[in-house]
Amino acid sequence: MQDNNVGFVGLGLMGLPMASNLVRGGWQVTGWNRSPGPVAELCNLGAAGAGSVAGLRDLPVIIFMLPDLSHIEDAAAGLLAAWQAKPPEPGTVLVVMSSVSPQRVRDFGRRVETASAGNAAVVDAPVSGGTAGATDGTLAIMAGGTVDDVARITPVLAGMGTTVRHLGGLGSGSLAKACNQLIVGTTTAALAEAAELAERSGIDAGALFEVLAGGLAGSRVLDIMGPRLVAKDYRVTGPAKFMHKDLTFVVESARVAGAVVPLAAAAVDLYAELKTQGLGDQDLTVVRQAISHLSDQAAAHAAEGSVKA
Repeated sequence: MQDNNVGFVGLGLMGLPMASNLVRGGWQVTGWNRSPGPVAELCNLGAAGAGSVAGLRDLPVIIFMLPDLSHIEDAAAGLLAAWQAKPPEPGTVLVVMSSVSPQRVRDFGRRVETASAGNAAVVDAPVSGGTAGATDGTLAIMAGGTVDDVARITPVLAGMGTTVRHLGGLGSGSLAKACNQLIVGTTTAALAEAAELAERSGIDAGALFEVLAGGLAGSRVLDIMGPRLVAKDYRVTGPAKFMHKDLTFVVESARVAGAVVPLAAAAVDLYAELKTQGLGDQDLTVVRQAISHLSDQAAAHAAEGSVKA
């Protein structure tokens, strides 16, 4: 793309470092966020701030990095109204980089196409790599959309990640992210179970993970999450409640595809329990605390049953 102007909506834990990398890479970024602090921080790097999302209407690429599609729909309402009044330039691309439902993002794409008189299209391009990847510019980006639309924004995506892959039509990126979350969410939970089981059995969880890392159980999830699970480090890099949301997309997509996902279904229940325990705003690694609470409850029930017997 020749025009290097980019709009960026949502400057949170992921969005701000992503937008900052674009600024450092020479892109002319105009940012919007519900709270003004992150906008000011981005402007200090040389970006511009927008008074409203609708104020981004004439930019060729507008990126959204908000918690879910409902937040994006609300934020984009004024933008779509502005496009209905006066359509944008042909080839405009609205990029959804959040983790969203593959089915719903296709519906959103149709609404954007209608509102813009066919001049704007949606590409879904969710990311993997967490806040570290967002900060370092090493995200893996999974894109769904037409060949032309994805090709048009690939230089922008490359400014935020080292792996950019076009996986198919609109919704394909979100389905790929759902598969990513299936693996990350269930593996983190399995590691949490292993740590809790080991320590309750008298084995040092750190030593266990060290030996597991040298065998077939070794993985990047173990490398990154293992030390934090051992230390019970629940400082937020990504709220655990979002994993519950993402895993529901796995189950939803499996139902549409006619696939069976028993591990995802079990993980949805586990992360729902985590939220019920009031742990959803802590880091994904807090799934260990949720399992610990369940273990304590099971032990109490067993002891109660033994007394009654």
